[in-house]
Amino acid sequence: MATILRSPRFLYLWYAFQLLVVLLQTKVLCHQHKVGDLDAWGLPTSADPLVYAKWSKYNTFKIGDSLLFLYPPSQDSVIQVTKQSFESCNSTDPILYMNNGNSLFNITTNGNFYFTSGEAGHCQKKQKLYINVGNVSSADSPFYGPSSAPSYPTVFGSIPQPPSPSSSPSSTSVIIGAVIGSAISAIINGFM
Repeated sequence: MATILRSPRFLYLWYAFQLLVVLLQTKVLCHQHKVGDLDAWGLPTSADPLVYAKWSKYNTFKIGDSLLFLYPPSQDSVIQVTKQSFESCNSTDPILYMNNGNSLFNITTNGNFYFTSGEAGHCQKKQKLYINVGNVSSADSPFYGPSSAPSYPTVFGSIPQPPSPSSSPSSTSVIIGAVIGSAISAIINGFM
């Protein structure tokens, strides 16, 4: 039995098991957000003209996340613009132009990001999106005017809030897992 536990094959399996334990203790720290959820990327309806303003308000974005814009490529596009172009609906000089119908924008830095449709007239009809990454000053956030959504009393309790940054897993759990795995390995190798 002792020779089996000291064999290189067993040690490789043991280290693979330790790596698996460490990986299981960590969570994926990025998320792909489908812009507009079920509504996808298109002209807002008259029933919900501020769909994208509401959507971005109820989502939390961080570095590593991505935005997925889904739309018919023959009918729409997405452009990233400056704050000034966003507010004036100027689409003549975009920072980024995407038109394949399955556009993915990777968030790589903190800051404010502004997107509109690249189709003429769509921005004026509120097909535009502002997101804030990393709690950058909200003084730059655009004003959409009063919400047209009615306010209802909360009957079934409070609305759950997204997790706070302090509750996110840290590298401490990975380090603890590695230390525990190494200690178990040392104990097994020491006794065999």
